[in-house]
Amino acid sequence: MTDDTIRYLTRPDGERLAFRATAGDGPTVVWIGGFRSDMEGTKALALEAAAREQGWAFVRYDHFAHGQSSGDWRQATVGRWREDAMALIDSLDGPVIPVGSSMGGWAALLLALARPERMAGLVLVNPAQDFTERLMWPGLADHERQAILRDGETVIVEEGLGPYVLTRAMFEEARTWLLLDAPIPLAAPVHILQGRADAVVPWRHAMALTGQLTGGDVRLDLIEGGDHRLSGPADLARLVEAVETMRNRGSA
Repeated sequence: MTDDTIRYLTRPDGERLAFRATAGDGPTVVWIGGFRSDMEGTKALALEAAAREQGWAFVRYDHFAHGQSSGDWRQATVGRWREDAMALIDSLDGPVIPVGSSMGGWAALLLALARPERMAGLVLVNPAQDFTERLMWPGLADHERQAILRDGETVIVEEGLGPYVLTRAMFEEARTWLLLDAPIPLAAPVHILQGRADAVVPWRHAMALTGQLTGGDVRLDLIEGGDHRLSGPADLARLVEAVETMRNRGSA
């Protein structure tokens, strides 16, 4: 069954993480959303529907300063999102399967490195590890980069995400958590779903990740014509199948 009530996990500084939980069996599937996304997205809801139908334990939540969680966006950092993901996992019992989308893929990888004993496997959708350094910063206009360096922040207007602030603090803090410059030792199996037509996180970014993952099985599905959202009916069915396969593997 699903408790449709939004629950909150209170952090030591008083901020609250909003989440929804579906009771079920097996490793808990934990949805970790993307940058400026929330837990009401298409993929999160498709996984919840599958959890209800198939009896999974499932949790979806909003990052700090996202959705219905509290937090000042200007204080948001990759390290904060990592710490909150760890706190959420620590509030659950038993093994987990993080399902990270875009930036959530980076958070899921950092979570797995911090809590390797809890991991039954990871499913990553167009994962955006190191995106601040490798994708976002190079993609900014020169005047935007100059404003961040000079003023400490700038306002970005992006289709689908609306206007938002990018801070120098976020970029600088994120360098603490970069992954692609060294091996990433994960014993848990990893299944990556990557759209070949993703214009936000290019498919070669997923190839770079697979080259650094060590210690466990890695499967990379390059989806012809797949975009960054991977939210069409076939994409959602593929995601549910990937998670179900990982659950069965984790329960074996």
